[in-house]
Amino acid sequence: MSEENLLKLVQAEEPEENDYHLQEQVGFILRKAHQRHVSIFAAHIADLTPPQFAALAKLRDVGETSQNQLGTLIAMDAATVKGVIDRLKARGLVELSKHEVDKRRLLVNLTAQGRDAIERLIPLARDITEETLAPLSPKEVATFMKLLAKLA
Repeated sequence: MSEENLLKLVQAEEPEENDYHLQEQVGFILRKAHQRHVSIFAAHIADLTPPQFAALAKLRDVGETSQNQLGTLIAMDAATVKGVIDRLKARGLVELSKHEVDKRRLLVNLTAQGRDAIERLIPLARDITEETLAPLSPKEVATFMKLLAKLA
């Protein structure tokens, strides 16, 4: 291949400085993938939001913890996790108590009803993950998850 043809090929592959297509941007593609996942989630688990499910699942894993720590563990700010916990408490799925030493610290824990609910929902959550990732091969899933973890 001549140097001139090689230069034309390279120039054709390089995007122009003002060349911007929304549908090719990472944020747009991630948002569409997230919307698809949330739609699949809602089709399987209609009575909880993904953040509510995340709170219950993490409490199942770690047991009683402070409301702030739970927020950190599930990547939610303090105001958002408070709203999530308030709604779960109103449904009888979690209970709140004061820390024995630091009375300002609010502890959250699953109720028996909450534990039963999350145990029943875990298999559905596995199905949701499987359906979300269904377009990918097992090797692609492993690569995708590894790359997403790098971005998180």
